[in-house]
This record gives sequence, structure tokens and C-alpha cells, in this order.
Amino acid sequence: MTDFYIEHQKILLSVDCIIFGFDEGQLRVLIGKRQLDPGRGEWSLYGGFVGPDESVDDAASRTVFELTGLRNLYMRQVGAFGNIDRDPGERVVSISYYALINVKDYDDQLRQEHGVEWVNIKELPTMYSDHRDMIRKARKLMQDKIRTEPISFRLLPSLFTLTQLQRLYEAVNGEAVDKRNFRKRIKEMEFIEKTELIDKTGSKRGAYLYRFNKAAYNEDPNFKL
Repeated sequence: MTDFYIEHQKILLSVDCIIFGFDEGQLRVLIGKRQLDPGRGEWSLYGGFVGPDESVDDAASRTVFELTGLRNLYMRQVGAFGNIDRDPGERVVSISYYALINVKDYDDQLRQEHGVEWVNIKELPTMYSDHRDMIRKARKLMQDKIRTEPISFRLLPSLFTLTQLQRLYEAVNGEAVDKRNFRKRIKEMEFIEKTELIDKTGSKRGAYLYRFNKAAYNEDPNFKL
């Protein structure tokens, strides 16, 4: 440490991580009860303070790994939240990030160890500080991205039906889409491959399974839905 800026007040810097998942046709977010004061027992995002020897990106990656045990996730910064009175304990500025995971990849034992739950985004409870605002802004950013980048496949299993894909888009955007037009547009995308495998969990007739071909997308990344 040096004596530079000693005349200025020190402000704490934290990261808060919004983990989105998709399950049973619903967009869900991972939240838990705060384990420390202030706000102990209130619903909250999972986060922590930035260490003296790490960047905010590194702090967010560490925090997400601690919570999920997963690496190389799709993760983007949401923004800074710095209202003066946002934290009743100290002056804290938080940098928020959102990440997308396939719920089935997440070890449920790890979820229980951290005391977090998957909550339907339509049924969010009252939350600590500005955490609901963080989730709202993250969802808006995701809605913009999902139209121009194939991020939806981060939330789906490697093999999926077109119905699953449509329900994902509807869950993220919060509105129904026309089934015929949606499927027509999807089938025009060469990087969404139809397989010979059939999913019969929904009906006796079943539905063909599809997969995302990353190599084909890299050759023609002009994606827009």
C-alpha cells in the first residue's frame, strides 16, 4: 500500500452473479438467503468482495466457479450498481455479471451446500438491496443477445427438440412466438442440425432431436432471430 489518495474515502468493491438456467419450460435464476449481516436471511444473489490481487472479471469468474463448480461458462458484465444507500453496512459498489448454464450440468449437492435454489423468474421474492434490479437488467441484456447470438444453446442440453428451443425463447422474452414462423426460421439455420434421434418423453410419436453445430456457425455467423 502507498500513501497516494490517502485523503479520499475508501469504497468497497464487490461482484454479484446472476446465474440463469432453463428447466421445465421456465427461465430460472439461482438465489439464496444471505448468511451475513446486514440483511441476514433475506433472499439474495451470490457474490463477494473483489480481492486486492484480482480484477473484477477474475473475481466474478471465481465466484461463479465457487457456486457452480463449472468453468468456461457464457458470462457477461451487466453493469455497476453504486447508489449511495444500496448497502446499509458500508459504502459498497457492486459490479454485476450474468452467466448461463444447463441446469442438468449443475451438481445438486453443490447447490444444497451453498443453500441456493432455482427460482422461476416470474416468481422472484423480495430481495436484498438492488438485486432484483440486477436480475431485471441482466434479463434485458440477455433478450437483446439471444436475437443476434446463439447463446440459447448454453441453456439447453446438447440434444434438444424444437419445442424446447421455442419454449426457451418464449421464457427469456416473456412472450409467445408463432410456432410456424419460428420453426421455419430455425430450419433455415444450417448450424442447427437435425439428428436421427427421437425424443419420446412427450408423446408416443416423439420429436426429432437437434443439436448446435459450432463449426457451421463459425463459418457463417450471421445469426438473427
